[in-house]
Amino acid sequence: MCGIVGAIARRNVTPILMEGLRRLEYRGYDSAGIAICDPEGRLQRIRSVGKVAALQERLDGSPLEGVLGIAHTRWATHGIPAERNAHPHMSGERVAVVHNGIIENHAELRAELETAGYRFVSETDTEVIAHLLAHELERSGDDLEAAFRNAVSRLVGAYALAVASPEDPERIMVARSGSPLVIGVGDGEHFIASDVFALLPETSDFIFLEEGDWGEVRRDGVFLRDAAGNPVERPVTSSRLSASAVDKGPYRHYMLKEIFEQPGVIAETLEGRIYKGRLLEESFGHEAQALLDEARNIHIIACGTSYHAGLVARYWFEEAGVPCQVEVASEFRYRKVVVPEKTLFVTISQSGETADTLAALRGSREMGYLGSLTICNVPESSLVRESDVALMTRAGAEIGVASTKAFTTQLVALRLLVLAFAKRRGGDEEWLRAQVEELQALPRQVEQALKLNEPIRKMAEAFSDKENALFLGRGSFYPIALEGALKLKEISYIHAEAYPAGELKHGPLALVDERMPVVCALPDDPLLEKVLSNLQEVRARGGELFLFSDRRVKIELDRFQSLTLDDICPGTAPIVYTIPLQLLAYHVAVLKGTDVDQPRNLAKSVTVE
Repeated sequence: MCGIVGAIARRNVTPILMEGLRRLEYRGYDSAGIAICDPEGRLQRIRSVGKVAALQERLDGSPLEGVLGIAHTRWATHGIPAERNAHPHMSGERVAVVHNGIIENHAELRAELETAGYRFVSETDTEVIAHLLAHELERSGDDLEAAFRNAVSRLVGAYALAVASPEDPERIMVARSGSPLVIGVGDGEHFIASDVFALLPETSDFIFLEEGDWGEVRRDGVFLRDAAGNPVERPVTSSRLSASAVDKGPYRHYMLKEIFEQPGVIAETLEGRIYKGRLLEESFGHEAQALLDEARNIHIIACGTSYHAGLVARYWFEEAGVPCQVEVASEFRYRKVVVPEKTLFVTISQSGETADTLAALRGSREMGYLGSLTICNVPESSLVRESDVALMTRAGAEIGVASTKAFTTQLVALRLLVLAFAKRRGGDEEWLRAQVEELQALPRQVEQALKLNEPIRKMAEAFSDKENALFLGRGSFYPIALEGALKLKEISYIHAEAYPAGELKHGPLALVDERMPVVCALPDDPLLEKVLSNLQEVRARGGELFLFSDRRVKIELDRFQSLTLDDICPGTAPIVYTIPLQLLAYHVAVLKGTDVDQPRNLAKSVTVE
């Protein structure tokens, strides 16, 4: 979602802020802006609608220089994409604010401030913060810390804040409640961002604000207080990410790069966790093993693509004899949930900052769960820090908004978790060994699936004029169909839906005609004949079939396009069959000319409800 960058140094910070904004473009945004305290002590601001490049053009025409500044990329929530709604927001020339999140009591505060004489020029909730700060500055005798403390105490909602004032040019005020914020540690300089990626060219050392933290960032130090106002010190963490992790390399888009990275990142997910046909549970950590020993049930909570990973895992857990429920986090938060005894609460998130998932985790602590485990890709994230145990996917930076390698590595991590439970349930040793060997073979099988890239590019040409598509699957391939449909709609804007193939006659068949492409994975499994029968129904209505199968499958249908994968191991087949569906969505989007990495209306990390 929105991105924050800030810096205080002894050098011009404008290039640092602009590079930080460029590195946050993957999050999704519609406008950008920058505010600098210039050498004359004035607060100067430039904003623009559109990409960061448009903001850079305006800066080229009217350069800004200064040693303290804040910048932002905005994803519209309150108010349309427009320059007046872009951040930073100011109150006169006294204070500038950048904000991620949503202020729920903004209307009440706006009415109060308008009565006090403040004039609003935007429709945003963030402008309320700027005027509230100015109002508190008047009341506190220009004491920025006191004004900030008082203003923040009145905010209801989720926020990450950075505030600059020319009246106090030696510090940037920061606060975090429900939205992530990180401080980069330099030598005689400090930086602020909503994501470590923004700051990697400047530092690899970070302080992660915890829930309710607020304070000030100076050149020579960081001074924080907790939600109760007590001074606190948060540890400095060295990130393992590198600045080059967010480069596209030779690929046209980040998404394509990340699709082709999957053999390597899957191997990284498995590294140190399996060895010579054995699952090395020790690699999960002692606390994880203790939780797994006691757990008898699983509740999986996630959103979007991560939710689909959970749905696949439900089939796997149930095959291992473990009761499993999977919930959309935004629904789970508002349901009265019955928690069976000794239930493990499992969250899945690429970013570890997904607002609904994080709120569900926090709410779960009062619901009687045995403990919490998160499957996540970002070691420094809130979900990782706040869960009892974390199983890292190790996918590396994923920049494309449409998740690819994060999804497959989540599935691999979930498969490892299933095998750990199966072992505790007395699973047959030979079966367990066979499953581990399947995982060991997975990177090579994914590599083979990627060789279909060119044939899939040609297959995609049949979709270029389509407005709708239907994806079908049975068993654990139904969630894979859901994921395939999601990828297509996310980046090509084709309306795509997924159904269990057996549900065709319960409604979706009414949609099928010669204009409706139907996509289906056909693994060689016990449900194959039933799926083929469903596909006969599609052909009888003129629907055009696009099929992916392995070499053992014999297809006796007329008028279909089919691509064949090498023989696939049954346990990991859903992971392998994900690859051609990712490639299909990618090539259709390229043919339609959409913005593949930053599709309209979407954000990489959904950090508000």
